[in-house]
Amino acid sequence: MSVPDGDGILEGGVGPAAARVRMRTVEHELVGLAGPGGRWRPVAVGPFALLAVALALLPIRPVWLWAGLIGVVAAIPWLLGAAPDARRRLPRPYWRLSGAGLERIGPGGLTMVSYERSRIDGLAVTTGDGVLTVFHRFGRTAVGGMTSMGLEPLAVFVTARRLGIPMHVLDGEASDLLDPALDDALNVPGLDGDVPGGSVLPRDHMAEKRLLDQEAALLAAAYEPTAPEPGDDDPDDDTNAPAGDSGEQRLDTPEPLPSRRRVVLLGVLTALLGAAMIIRIAMDGTGEFGARLAAGCWALAAIAGVLAVRRRLLRAARVRWTITAERLLVRARPGRRREAQDLRAGDVAAVVVGPGLRLDPVSGEPRRAELAALAFGHRLELIARLPADGLDGFQLAHALDDHGYRVITPGARPPRRPPYGLEWLPEIFARVPGGRLVVAEGGLGWADAGGDIVMKMPEDRIGGIELLTIAGHAWVRLYDTDGDEFLAAPLSALRISRTDLREAARRAGLPVNDAEYDAYLSAAFHTAVSTLADTGTAPEPAPASLPAQSAAQDGGTDVEAPGSGGGAGDHDLLPDVSASPDPVSAPGALLDATRRSRAGTYGMSVLLCEAVALLGAVWLGPDLGGFNATASWSVPAGLIVGLVGYWLYDRNRAQLRVSSAGLAVVTRRGKVEWDLGRGRVGGVGLDESAEHLPRPVVVWSPSGRVLRQVGFQPDPEELRRACERYGLPWGPPDADRPAPPPPEL
Repeated sequence: MSVPDGDGILEGGVGPAAARVRMRTVEHELVGLAGPGGRWRPVAVGPFALLAVALALLPIRPVWLWAGLIGVVAAIPWLLGAAPDARRRLPRPYWRLSGAGLERIGPGGLTMVSYERSRIDGLAVTTGDGVLTVFHRFGRTAVGGMTSMGLEPLAVFVTARRLGIPMHVLDGEASDLLDPALDDALNVPGLDGDVPGGSVLPRDHMAEKRLLDQEAALLAAAYEPTAPEPGDDDPDDDTNAPAGDSGEQRLDTPEPLPSRRRVVLLGVLTALLGAAMIIRIAMDGTGEFGARLAAGCWALAAIAGVLAVRRRLLRAARVRWTITAERLLVRARPGRRREAQDLRAGDVAAVVVGPGLRLDPVSGEPRRAELAALAFGHRLELIARLPADGLDGFQLAHALDDHGYRVITPGARPPRRPPYGLEWLPEIFARVPGGRLVVAEGGLGWADAGGDIVMKMPEDRIGGIELLTIAGHAWVRLYDTDGDEFLAAPLSALRISRTDLREAARRAGLPVNDAEYDAYLSAAFHTAVSTLADTGTAPEPAPASLPAQSAAQDGGTDVEAPGSGGGAGDHDLLPDVSASPDPVSAPGALLDATRRSRAGTYGMSVLLCEAVALLGAVWLGPDLGGFNATASWSVPAGLIVGLVGYWLYDRNRAQLRVSSAGLAVVTRRGKVEWDLGRGRVGGVGLDESAEHLPRPVVVWSPSGRVLRQVGFQPDPEELRRACERYGLPWGPPDADRPAPPPPEL
């Protein structure tokens, strides 16, 4: 059997673990995150931009030389950045933790800073500022922030313990540890057990326990043998891939707004506009200082616009994950294979999904990331840092788990506490201890512990009672006769069950609506009569049909029952269960884009056409009778083109149909863009993981995957009400384990 031996596994190993790791000793090493050395970037843009402006202000003759010098000087930084010698820069300095100690490796592999392993007594990370501190025989030394060093706490914790270096997580800041005056001031007799050795601050037990739990999970993933599936003798055989979309799943960050193509087009247009205006000024003459000053401003604007576009392109890089049972393929920029990270599933023991680090796209320095993935091997070594900033952690973790990868998360987030809208309940709780909601005397009332009704709402003031489920709890919404909502609260806070309120309200004749219960009755009725339906022969239309009341309330279609030889019998009263309602044809709510969104798009299209008309008048005006004459007809033409063009698009815009049968996006002319049945919908809501505003509307599957994204922005409040009315779940499935309603105040 294989025997762990500090740094490796001795010979003689058998089994899956020995098959994954060849019998040789490998030194544990952790390399910090650092930017690549060679990357195309402009050189000294600021000085050359000022030089171009200075040249534009000089009266240089002839004018073609003046314009040429401005263009050449503005292009020199980009030409220098594209030179091969400029792109072959040495890699950035990085930190390394290995058997030799903690080192900072500079260009050319030279050691810039070194803390030898034999001189390190322990390492500590302070939670206040995230600084890594080295304990040695002569005191303590703050090395630097974990983020700036490009190191993750979990990776440092696991590597240090594998190297035999004590690792602790301490409360406070590094300045407290380095101040000798606090050694005696903070030591309290009787509390030595709570103070770690060599430190004056108490240990952050929760943070260290979380790291220990993650290390235990990594050990379990690395050393627990996994039984091979039948027929899985060949590791490169793809026949045992999980069923699904060809055995793979892709996760992409949202498309940036505006898109990369539009940003590139804007940069090209800015550069061309600046060059065209400088050429135009040169053709008109540069004898006056005002003309040269305008040329300098145009040159500066063109350079600044191109730089802004470059920064925008760097920050708009998308991340694409391709997850299969055999490998992980992660690309920071789709289409550039040299930047793709390809990991075989056999080399990955576990993937830690949580907050991490990323490289700043502009400066190349490590920065904090809301989401990152660390891939650990079977020897607890960090084999890859996978970028995931911009993805949904819920989707990523479930996708990895569905394809057989061991996923470890830093820990459960605190329960989400939704707003409960208890405006007057705290006051009632204070006045009537133990009060509860009751249905009595044809209305709703608030009863005390003895059953006496303290406050009553008569029937003529109640416009509707709606029962629904929010975040896993039963809720009630009360409406007045005008249709305005005046109370929304969980039933557990009102001390009444959903069944009691529904049945009592219906017996009292109050208008109550429970779409989920009606949908349940409709499904139960459908199942009960499905065995009685005659499906052996072709059904003929019956002269009469009796639709189910629950199906009518749920928005289902009225279908006729199959007859028996055209006679009027008991079979005429059975519904046709062979035809299920379709999301497109089923009655439901039709949601359109908001008026604000439509008006904004209308205005943007008109402004874009007007801008093109004005630029055309400026450029072609001298050849068409002057700017004023050209603008007199180009501006109205641009206005007409913008109005008519958007009208043609708007008359066939897409709309969202919400019904008990599912969801569908249908254009006004009846074209179905996509539809999803009720069984495939696990949740409908706003994607909070998206960075841009407004939040897009997405549809989740029951497992938590994003199935569809609505291209337009309907009113979220109307969408929520439609989903609650037709029994569709609102919000992502199992969203952060919502907390129960608050107790009585």
